[in-house]
Amino acid sequence: MATDSDVSGGLTGGCVCGHVRYRMETAPIVVHGCHCRYCQRMSGSAFAVNAMIEADRVILTGEGKPDAIHTASALPAGQMIHRCPRCSVPLWANHSQLGETFALVYVGTLDDASKLSPDIHCFTTTKHSWVALPADVPAFEGNYDAEKVWSAEAKARFTTAMQGEI
Repeated sequence: MATDSDVSGGLTGGCVCGHVRYRMETAPIVVHGCHCRYCQRMSGSAFAVNAMIEADRVILTGEGKPDAIHTASALPAGQMIHRCPRCSVPLWANHSQLGETFALVYVGTLDDASKLSPDIHCFTTTKHSWVALPADVPAFEGNYDAEKVWSAEAKARFTTAMQGEI
């Protein structure tokens, strides 16, 4: 998992047209490589790479503000996708089970996406056969139990944020 020293100075990113810019103030709690069919469709790729971080640690730095658009998903409640109002690029989402407390930042919108690689691969039963997963990264056929997989620091950050103490 990325540490704050790995991302000193924060990670910056934004949309294609540059109207919405942001900075992640700290390393994410966890980075998922999600291979579910929904993420494949939403990303237009073989899988999505999402960095889960406390929403208040994603700071807008540009002139623009994203539009939060309710979007259908595999979950009945859907998600809120934050998109640039000009170019419509999705920047991050609020998962319906986590609410507005956490942002799932689309790693591909970072200026240097190579700084964050997946800590975990999930929903690999729908992974494309030509995608090879690294042997040293945990992979799960479906969802996973964060209590068993996340570091103590990640669990503490998640608990603190859920309690509204951040």
